[in-house]
Amino acid sequence: MTAKETSTLPTNLGDPALLEAIDKLFACNVGQYINLPQLVVVGDQSSGKSSVLEGLTKLSFPRDSGLCTRFATQIVFRRDGKLLERQITASIIPGNDTDSKEKQKLEAWQADSLQNLDHEGFTKMMNEAHDTMGLSSMTGDGKPTFSNSVLKLEIAGPNENHLSVIDVPGIFRTPTPGRTTIADRDMVYNMVVQYMRNPRSIILAVVPANVDTATQEIIHLARIEDPLEERTLKILTKPDLVDAGTMNRVIDMIEEGNRHGELGWIVVRNAGQAQLEEPGYDRDLEERMFFQSSPWNSLEEDNCGINSLIERLQHLLSAVVTREYPKVELEIAKALSEAKQALKDLGKERDTSFQQRALVLDVITEFQAVTGYALTAHYGMHDILKQDRTTRLVTIVSNRNARFSDDIATLGHRYQFHTHPSAADNETPGPSFSHEGQRPPKLQFKLKRQATDTSPKEKLEEADESLSNRGSSQSIEPAKKPSVESNRSKVADIQGILPEKIGITYPRQMGIIAWIAELYRDYRGFEIGTYNPILLSALMTEQSVNWTALAQEYISDIITAVHEFIVSVLENICCDKKLSSGIMSLMRADLQQRYKQAVDQFTQVSIYFMFEELIQMDISRQERLEAALESKTKTVPGYGEVISTGDLKIHNNMSNTEHAVQDLHDVLKSYYKVARKRFVDNVCMQAADYCLVTGEQAPMKLFTPSWVNQLSDRQLERLAGESRANQRQRQKLQKKINDLEAGRACLGY
Repeated sequence: MTAKETSTLPTNLGDPALLEAIDKLFACNVGQYINLPQLVVVGDQSSGKSSVLEGLTKLSFPRDSGLCTRFATQIVFRRDGKLLERQITASIIPGNDTDSKEKQKLEAWQADSLQNLDHEGFTKMMNEAHDTMGLSSMTGDGKPTFSNSVLKLEIAGPNENHLSVIDVPGIFRTPTPGRTTIADRDMVYNMVVQYMRNPRSIILAVVPANVDTATQEIIHLARIEDPLEERTLKILTKPDLVDAGTMNRVIDMIEEGNRHGELGWIVVRNAGQAQLEEPGYDRDLEERMFFQSSPWNSLEEDNCGINSLIERLQHLLSAVVTREYPKVELEIAKALSEAKQALKDLGKERDTSFQQRALVLDVITEFQAVTGYALTAHYGMHDILKQDRTTRLVTIVSNRNARFSDDIATLGHRYQFHTHPSAADNETPGPSFSHEGQRPPKLQFKLKRQATDTSPKEKLEEADESLSNRGSSQSIEPAKKPSVESNRSKVADIQGILPEKIGITYPRQMGIIAWIAELYRDYRGFEIGTYNPILLSALMTEQSVNWTALAQEYISDIITAVHEFIVSVLENICCDKKLSSGIMSLMRADLQQRYKQAVDQFTQVSIYFMFEELIQMDISRQERLEAALESKTKTVPGYGEVISTGDLKIHNNMSNTEHAVQDLHDVLKSYYKVARKRFVDNVCMQAADYCLVTGEQAPMKLFTPSWVNQLSDRQLERLAGESRANQRQRQKLQKKINDLEAGRACLGY
């Protein structure tokens, strides 16, 4: 607040209801959570703070440093027209680190007979407050020296003005043997800084006028917490102790400080202890006479005297409260909402086995619901399914199924099959004929061997040698990119049961005929015009050599996806990590057994050689014939598509070995296609879907209410018992909620 703003403040005391509401918020401990407007008196122990407070309150504060400097004191003035005389009440506001039992003790304390609070009565009351707070009379008795609790003095009467001031212990640099320690010094320093740091506080920095103000630590702290000095009012005390040669310098400092947009300086003259003990001593009269003397009478009236200080404080506090009150209301509502949410995040209380069992049952019930949504792709039904893509299990499995099928189709075979082996190389062109005026020759089949026929081995090796050499036997990993993006920390406990990855070889694009011919010769018996039936099994086994490696990678990915789903869902729906990790710990053995069953089921999925499908061989032959003769057909008007009988001779050019090898190729191609689809279906449906996702033995089916009901009380305590840290956090949040709700009630909500 600038000087200009101060000059425009209203001369009245603002809205007394707002000032009273702020006082009630302090009484409800709301100031521990929300920055409330307040006046804070700070200074060194010897700065004259107590004398300033005496002038403000007209109370005889004890001067013993072992009393009023041991805790913060809030002094509240309240005008009450219903009262006939001044009434003083004293109470204790517990600190925010006070436990519930101590809190009840402090809140129950009240001082008696304070209407005539003279020096002796004040000292007695302060001693009672010390004892109630459990403070030591000197160090070494095991009790604390200072307290974070606040002594509240409420002064009400028909002639009082609304004003609230907080006096904090004076800072000191050197501990006093037998009274204070280094720890006490640091505690007081932190307490003072905490009050000054409140952006809604007006800092009343008290410094004696008979010292160099530039060396005063409290001025340095005020500039740190309020760099622009918009909320720091500096109060000079002990002007009667200033040397005659420095009086004008002090006066110049006061006048200069009040001309520069800050709250500036004000000087007060307090009575000494001896003067206070004089009968009939009038403190205010003595002060007025002092400031009427030279050179102090050169100061403006607003910059000197306790009455000027009271009036300025009233205006300052009224302006701050009026400006900040709406923000305070909003911050209280926000803090209350956040505290309730934090308490909700801790989950229900679980001190008893009944509460613990109910909590775990709630978790399992919600887990089942999320699993149901995930397996039906109803991702909008729960927040975790919207936010965490690793929980969209059915989509992950479906996408992996499709890629597994593609991997088997593109990487599963050793050799690439021929689409339709060409017979055009051995063809002899048929007779030509005209499309007009001629009838097509009669179709005839002429089976004729070529004059230069070579042996089957020579022909196959010549035709396929160069192509076979183009194949590669380079070993590669089963996947060129990660199959499932997994969090290693979530799957670390199942790594030991996942199938080991096996390298695969690139399929060879050429060379299948030479390979079949080689195996044909290796397995040849006394068959005439046919082949050993065992040969087809050998060919199929070697042609599908990569299936197992690709399937192992696939089943590992599905197990990983399922385990990540379980861990992610539990971590999301459990109130803390202890509960989710505890459930996983108890379930680990059973989960691993389910995963192992899926791996075992995968290994039992065999490649069935369904020879009934060999009828597809004839279809392949027909396709080969149609492909070879397609270029020989001609369209004749009136007859449609025709072919010369001479063009059919191509089918008599192959030897028995060539026929057998070609038949083996066609049978292997037909069966491989059927067996590949059946293999993919068996692995996906039996090992993955049934064992891991939707079947009765799926790992998610372990999480049932019956499992919870079988847990012993000891297991429940270890699983769902609340940690001490959580218990303390719960108590702290509950206290905060109670205080904030009490504050809202004071505001009329």
